[in-house]
Amino acid sequence: MSPSLFQVLNISSQDMNSRIADLSNSSNSLANINTTGYKSSRLNFQELLDGVTRSGVKVSASQVMMTQGKLQNTGILSDVAINGEGFFAVTLPDGTTAYTRDGSFLLDKNKKLLNGSGYPINFQGTIPATATEVTIDQNGTIHALVEDAWVMAGTIQLTRFTNPGGLTNFGSNLWSESLNSGTPQTGAPGTTNLGTLAPGTLESSNVNMADEMTHMIVIQRSFQLASKAFQTTAEMIDSAIHLRKV
Repeated sequence: MSPSLFQVLNISSQDMNSRIADLSNSSNSLANINTTGYKSSRLNFQELLDGVTRSGVKVSASQVMMTQGKLQNTGILSDVAINGEGFFAVTLPDGTTAYTRDGSFLLDKNKKLLNGSGYPINFQGTIPATATEVTIDQNGTIHALVEDAWVMAGTIQLTRFTNPGGLTNFGSNLWSESLNSGTPQTGAPGTTNLGTLAPGTLESSNVNMADEMTHMIVIQRSFQLASKAFQTTAEMIDSAIHLRKV
């Protein structure tokens, strides 16, 4: 059965809303192209059916793209990148745990190890109160500079998920566990299914500018088509209503 004009109007409206959401997602990826450890995402769409007739489309889920970003040398002792699979765990203000690939670590005045967004890194050990610098080796051992000597101050582990693409974007370059991601599995860097650490480097964003720009052009053209269909259908409905009044 052919859809009515009002069905076409509804389908066009849903298509435009979906394209706007897709454009917003792509724009967010481009805005974070220089964000350390940032992972791009894509929206998954689901077709809506009314019996056997297509009645529109909606965003069904967001999927994080966990491809490896390039590692860049920074020369900063406290910087560390993950080469391979895994996340750093951080503690949020409410006490819950979130996960990040941002390894731009620093010490605050209380000698807490923080990530680039200011959240405490989860690790085993204690940074000495007189420490002035820290560095982390490829196996996750934390060394602190106390006066003129480097001392072992703890160890940091990585966390992996069965389906990291199913993590929920928490904001501030953080992700949180979800039903789709599976439960967190923690272990030492370099052990089974976990990456190693690269001291003195940071992982770049995995956003591909050329791909995102191309995708935005496709989105804009799709939106224009949906908008034209909406406008034409609205004019046809308006004409039909006007004819009935004559």
